[in-house]
Amino acid sequence: MSIKKIVRAGVVGALYIALSMMTFSFSSTGVQFRPSEALCVLPLIFPETAAGLFVGCLFTNLITGCVVWDTILGSLITLVAGVMTAVIGRLITQRIVKVIVGGVFPVILNALFLPLIWLYFCGGIEYLYILQCLILFVSQTLSVYALGIPLYLSIESLKDKGLKII
Repeated sequence: MSIKKIVRAGVVGALYIALSMMTFSFSSTGVQFRPSEALCVLPLIFPETAAGLFVGCLFTNLITGCVVWDTILGSLITLVAGVMTAVIGRLITQRIVKVIVGGVFPVILNALFLPLIWLYFCGGIEYLYILQCLILFVSQTLSVYALGIPLYLSIESLKDKGLKII
């Protein structure tokens, strides 16, 4: 991996942490809404940013005091979603289809698996699993699609104009 790609991944990780800390009051609670999840569309353009998202999520979870299983497994979910999103970035060429399909992975994986982690490792209540899935589905959809699509299209537009993105 080139120095440029390592720096790009590091910048994305740092941005993830900064955005999460700026929105701490609602990004690390039971009803989690992380605007930093908008960055999950970046592996569509820059596959190396999947690693940056993983590191950013890991450090955010460490800083905010998440339990160890949530910190480790939640961050791994972000990594898997990022890698799958990067694969979509290589397979699909039409921009809007690419971002719609690529955004599915961070939305679905987080919505289904984070509540499972909370249920089994944090003493969650079984009947709340579905409610937590729905809440995360909505919050992830807002982050990834409402914030992520404009981010993705803006970067692509800058690239079309010949501007270098880190």
